[in-house]
Amino acid sequence: MKVCKFGGSSMASGETIKKVAEIIRSDADRKFVVVSAPGKRFKEDIKITDSLLNAYAECKKGKALDKLLAPIFERFVGIATDLGIQDKVDLTSVFKEIEQGIVASPIPDFAAAQGERLSAMLLAAYLGYEFIDAREIIRFADNGVFNAEYTNDLARKRLSDKQAGVVIPGFYGSTSSGQIRTFSRGGSDVTGAIVARAVKAEIYENWTDVNGFLTADPRIVENPKPIPELSYRELRELSYMGANVLHPESIFPVRKANIPINIKNTFDPQNPGTMILPGVLQHDRLITGIAGKKGFVSILIEKSMMNNEIGFTRKLLSVLENLNMSFEHLPSGIDTMTLIIADSEIGNKLQELVGGIREAVSPDRLEIQSDLALIATVGHGMAYKPGTASRLFTALSRVGVNIKMIDQGSSELNIIVAVSGEDYEKAINAIYEEFIN
Repeated sequence: MKVCKFGGSSMASGETIKKVAEIIRSDADRKFVVVSAPGKRFKEDIKITDSLLNAYAECKKGKALDKLLAPIFERFVGIATDLGIQDKVDLTSVFKEIEQGIVASPIPDFAAAQGERLSAMLLAAYLGYEFIDAREIIRFADNGVFNAEYTNDLARKRLSDKQAGVVIPGFYGSTSSGQIRTFSRGGSDVTGAIVARAVKAEIYENWTDVNGFLTADPRIVENPKPIPELSYRELRELSYMGANVLHPESIFPVRKANIPINIKNTFDPQNPGTMILPGVLQHDRLITGIAGKKGFVSILIEKSMMNNEIGFTRKLLSVLENLNMSFEHLPSGIDTMTLIIADSEIGNKLQELVGGIREAVSPDRLEIQSDLALIATVGHGMAYKPGTASRLFTALSRVGVNIKMIDQGSSELNIIVAVSGEDYEKAINAIYEEFIN
């Protein structure tokens, strides 16, 4: 049995949905299907979810919701017409319900979820499959926190006796009181993984518009090589650091059940894609992939005898906790400690953060550096090959890139370096040339 999830590019139009249906029908084991909202049909197009969120925001400002929803309605009518199912789904009634729900909803989640819901309804009608609303099987707490075990129980009970095909919208669920709540963007990947765990699937197929994971970002490295296989842990590291083929949280449900993930391309279905497997994999290459993100700030805190001061780190991190701020890395020396924090976390609170640090730990010196980028070089092979870090640093030195921070976990699964934002692309290309080419 297979669970297959199709992303926004796969559901963007009637033409692409016909390709999706061909893939599903080509394998009788593909009984459980999870879908995203329609994505972009062309570069300048707008994703349905973005249009719905904009409609919600403008509605709350007092603008006429029916006019805001009209182009969204027309797009779904166009898809239904292309598929020849306009008489099977009453979109007029559904959009009246959506309009009422958006007006009544105090949060944007209801609006954001409707693209997936409509996608699933249309695909189910086209395939002749049963439509099951995600709010029946995906449960959130009232504060919006996902309840994994309760969800698994609900989904297993609801789906266990399904012999024919089922289509489920991704991205959202509901609280016990029925309020719609969503995962973060891209969360349909998570829904697919939840369903795979619940039905004990042999494999979770995630269909997108690329042939799996690549060893580096193709916008930075020209024609990077594909990754045929990687482990759950390697996936987690690469996804977290910006390799956005798969939502980073989608790993957790399938990892509990040791279900492999196959990243496949809807528009090149014969390509094997990338297999994501449990356990430690022995690759031919020393490293598996390179990923990174821009937009970080480092805050160097220096204080004599810091290492002997009981509770120093706790006091420092309590400042972040009080500001509801998370950090990426915390490298330290005997008398120094450096916080690496994303710009998005700091926002306009930098002065408040610095003031809090000064008050909490009274540093001798505090130095701020902005416009940093983090680059992760990931692979199980590094643990078994001496000299990997030396090669990495030499490659960066060769192209004149100065390393601002180094962080290597004890598992030796990755080496993370911080470089200046202006050196980001140059650094990734240098690492790629050293280890991949």
